[in-house]
Amino acid sequence: MFRNMYKKTTCVLLITLSQLSFANSIVLPDFTSLVEKTGAAVVNITARQNAEESLNRNQTPQTPHPLERFFGIPHGQSPQERDSVSGGSGFIISSDGYILTNRHVIHDADEITVRLVDRREYEAELIGEDEASDIALLKVDANDLPVLNVGDTRNLKIGEWVMAIGSPLSFEHSVTKGIISAKGRSLGRQQYIPYIQTDVPINRGNSGGPLINMDAEVIGINTIIISNTGGYMGLSFSIPIDVAMSVVEQLKTSGIVKRGLLGVNIQPINQQMADYLGLEKPQGALVTNINKGSAAEKAGFEVQDVIVKFNGLDVATSSSLPPMVGTIQPGTSVSVEIVRDGDYKTIQAVLGGLDNDELADENDPTTSKNLEIGFEIASLSDNLKQQLGVESGVIVKSVSSRKVQRAGLRVEDIILQINKVSVESVKQFKKQLKNVKDNSPIVLLVKQAGANRFIVIEQD
Repeated sequence: MFRNMYKKTTCVLLITLSQLSFANSIVLPDFTSLVEKTGAAVVNITARQNAEESLNRNQTPQTPHPLERFFGIPHGQSPQERDSVSGGSGFIISSDGYILTNRHVIHDADEITVRLVDRREYEAELIGEDEASDIALLKVDANDLPVLNVGDTRNLKIGEWVMAIGSPLSFEHSVTKGIISAKGRSLGRQQYIPYIQTDVPINRGNSGGPLINMDAEVIGINTIIISNTGGYMGLSFSIPIDVAMSVVEQLKTSGIVKRGLLGVNIQPINQQMADYLGLEKPQGALVTNINKGSAAEKAGFEVQDVIVKFNGLDVATSSSLPPMVGTIQPGTSVSVEIVRDGDYKTIQAVLGGLDNDELADENDPTTSKNLEIGFEIASLSDNLKQQLGVESGVIVKSVSSRKVQRAGLRVEDIILQINKVSVESVKQFKKQLKNVKDNSPIVLLVKQAGANRFIVIEQD
């Protein structure tokens, strides 16, 4: 009996010692030195719209789609009476004052103020902004500023530690940490960004701030959270720094961003389609359409080709392809490996061009970009119609006229009628618009924040 008790006691003691030894062998990362190395290069950004130029935001706020729930949402009240102010984060990428942030942090601002951790403040100049990537480049008049080193996202590993610094909920220079949860995420209409997913806690105000690896290098720009509440729930997304720096170089040199365009429509491949096409597993991007006059047509692509490699990079899924194409300049010759009728083949193609005014639906003839009355509309997909509970209509993609903005039309509104005529398509809307007499008001019935309302736009 005593012998058995001795054996049991010895066994428990050995297990405990083993667990203690294992625990002592684990070295958790020390973020204190990382903050000391990088914190000074992170800035707080305040964007102000002067009252006389502010948008008409005294309406009922619209509930954003979960995939488009960005941070730094303007919180000014009664823009006709006071300035509208929004906030976010950014970081310095060169000692002479270039600063990187998100476009939505500073978009439409009349004044942009940058504040460093040592409380110094500078008025910032907007060098350029890119809607497709949600990136903006600022410049302050200063020298010898602290700088964040740029990392290499090609070496990122799932599960590695990362850290974020920013101004969540206006609490400046807050530090949070977590791990990389996934790479190459595709979200909504931002098809040119292979987002980095992390579980780093970030909230409103973190937007534009850096995601930093354990080598004190910036590897991403914290941009989006997916949440039902607007707060952190373990799903945070960052723009890879290599994508951002490609945009930066173009904004510096030309002020606009151009992206390569292959000219194909693609879809994912499931197991049944993989079996039919003779693929070992579901992989690649299945070509469903080739646009006339495109680089793909000139190079000899065919419908039902499966793109499995692009310029030496594996195309794991259909969502992997657009970011690869978009990072290459128009006019560049690329090699594309395809599977056609079970055989592998390499095609050389010279990419066409796509500038920053042409977003995800660049080949969609139902998109209108230059309505003379001052806003842009696009057709509704069947899926979006179902989500919104509408049978027809068009969606507002952007508003460029102050008069239209003050009338109350907002981005993501659904236009249901124009002057009592139901809106079925972009083409039909434009036709009805031409029928409105000069100097007569344009009366729109729109669905805004889940409710229908009339908006009247006066013509000069």
